[in-house]
Amino acid sequence: MADYFPSFLDLRGRACLVVGGGLVAERKTRTLVECGARVTVVSPLVTRGLAALIAAGRVVHRARRFLRSDLRGCALAIAATGDSIVDAAVASTARRRRVLVNVVDRPERCDFILPSVLRRGALQIAVSTGGRSPALAREIRRRLEGLFDSDYGDLVAWVGAERRRARAAAVTAEDRLDAGERVVGLALVRR
Repeated sequence: MADYFPSFLDLRGRACLVVGGGLVAERKTRTLVECGARVTVVSPLVTRGLAALIAAGRVVHRARRFLRSDLRGCALAIAATGDSIVDAAVASTARRRRVLVNVVDRPERCDFILPSVLRRGALQIAVSTGGRSPALAREIRRRLEGLFDSDYGDLVAWVGAERRRARAAAVTAEDRLDAGERVVGLALVRR
């Protein structure tokens, strides 16, 4: 049985909380911002990178310690302080408020884990070891980079446009399914 349900979340415009101001918190914050989330960082101190995001208005900063009320209205939270007591408080409060939570490097306290992701335009390939070895997931992702060059982003864009055209011309549901399959077949033959 799998430990986790694989999924990609649409967080555009949704409130997300990152507790912590170090390099790990910065990396998680950047990923959320890139996905269009409305991110609040709670930490007395932040990295230069986080400070730049805050100064640019891309992230809200609460320059203090975590309060339970910080989770109000959040879709998800990431506890990245490195302080096990604070991270545990974030996790337990998030669960009580039904907010999905990730505690960095503590999969047993997580509702979700973050995979290592290879991005090529709209193509995303996620690799996870279920939290057992993030380093192994990163290495597998690095090996996949050689198989999926930057042209795959263009391929996905082309297939998406052709699929929409082919499906629009189809009459039945079966024809629409076949149209999508034909476009993929043509794209991969060209590759």
